[in-house]
Amino acid sequence: MSRLYYGALVSPISLTEYTALPHALLAVSHATGEIERVEEDVAAGVLQDVLAEHGYVDDVDLVELKVGEFLIPGFIDTHTHAPQVPNLGSGQQHELLDWLAQVTFPMECRFSDVDFARRTYNSVVKRIIDYGTTTCCYFGSLHLESTKILAEIVHAHGQRALVGKCNMDYNCPDYYIEPSPEASIAATEELIAHIRALPSLSTSAHPHSGETLVHPVLTPRFALSCTRALLSSLGALAAADRSLAIQTHVSENESEVVLTKSLFPPETLPSPPMPATVSAAGTYTGVYDAFGLLRDNTILAHAVHLEPMEVALIKARNAGISHCPTSNLNLRSGCAKVGMLLDEGIKVGLGTDVSGGFSPSILTAIQHASMCSKVVALQSPLPEVDHHRFAGRQLSVPTLLHLATLGGAQVCNLATRVGSLVPGKAFDALVVSIRSDAGNPAVWGADLDMELGVRGSGGEHGDEGGRGKTEKEELEGMLERFLFCGDDRNIRRVYVQGRLIGGKEFSGARP
Repeated sequence: MSRLYYGALVSPISLTEYTALPHALLAVSHATGEIERVEEDVAAGVLQDVLAEHGYVDDVDLVELKVGEFLIPGFIDTHTHAPQVPNLGSGQQHELLDWLAQVTFPMECRFSDVDFARRTYNSVVKRIIDYGTTTCCYFGSLHLESTKILAEIVHAHGQRALVGKCNMDYNCPDYYIEPSPEASIAATEELIAHIRALPSLSTSAHPHSGETLVHPVLTPRFALSCTRALLSSLGALAAADRSLAIQTHVSENESEVVLTKSLFPPETLPSPPMPATVSAAGTYTGVYDAFGLLRDNTILAHAVHLEPMEVALIKARNAGISHCPTSNLNLRSGCAKVGMLLDEGIKVGLGTDVSGGFSPSILTAIQHASMCSKVVALQSPLPEVDHHRFAGRQLSVPTLLHLATLGGAQVCNLATRVGSLVPGKAFDALVVSIRSDAGNPAVWGADLDMELGVRGSGGEHGDEGGRGKTEKEELEGMLERFLFCGDDRNIRRVYVQGRLIGGKEFSGARP
């Protein structure tokens, strides 16, 4: 049996193109949570005929979207810190290193209390889901038991995620540091085993395909927080298991870059275990490469101050970048040159980087990514813009949508499963409402458009009483309003692997 969704649908195709379908019919398998088919143009008058043609005749489970509602893929947050959510909006006066010492480490230290962790993480995960994040890359604290709890809560809520315990045995305050490289690795291995022992969907109460949603990820906090012995041991762990993803920070803040280079001079580092056609010896990225921590399932957060040879090495290793514009602006780190990275063919997604970023919403990251790209373009204007390139230009709506969905899936090596609404992928999706009853005063409701004749559903040749736009153009306009003015009130339902797990209409049901 299938659940059918009928109405408007938006899905990324590439960095420059997305599908906008005003009258789509999408079928999701109840048994697997996967998308079975997408019919692109089904007029209301022939809907019943199309349903019958595909055998949907008895007890049809049909969800019809209202005017001003549409489906999009779920958002993918490629970088956030779960134990920092209680600090949202705090420490705005600091730059990175002072912010860590004065604001972040004291809060993360509290997660030694497992009861505090359990109560806090339940709220953390719920609010991140309700903001439309269907896949999330979580940094935990350095505490093993609390990070186990984080993984369990993510699993219980049904979110797709990478969860890692911070590795940090050096250059940290006495009250918040691991006792040794051996202790850090032992805890990491125990967490990996714990997460992999969580039941798959097929062995829980939900009759799906056996999809594993929560995965472990190696999480050296950043090079500054790790001894060479710890980085070497993490590299050995990664080499022994190619399926283990790796997440860390790189080149976020200029002072951080200078300090990292001073602590890891190239002559003190091992030769990279993997041969490469390019070298970045003496750079921040080169430190990770020397220890075997830079590869196709490595997620590098920030990348604001990369040197050209680092860009070349990241491309050669096929590692991904998590662009965290809210945090980079808030902590005065700078603006990553995302257009240049995209021109180089590097995988890029978006991250909220809570609480350096003051919002758990990928929508906020989209808005700030747009502004960052405009700042970069103003600072480095090009006399003749090549419209086939991204550098020197603001990020377009198709590009922003891609970064928030399919681009994030590529960074997480999940693009064959999620990131777009096409047959064969998991139904990780949002029902978005651009209606006045969503309750967001920043968004002008599509229902008001219809009522006032400001815009209209004019069909193939537009609406002469409105602005002469086709239905496809109206849908594209609704998407833009959502990306730039929307918030959690506009996210009605959040689905992962076909299951309803959050959003404003979520009431605890598990259809």
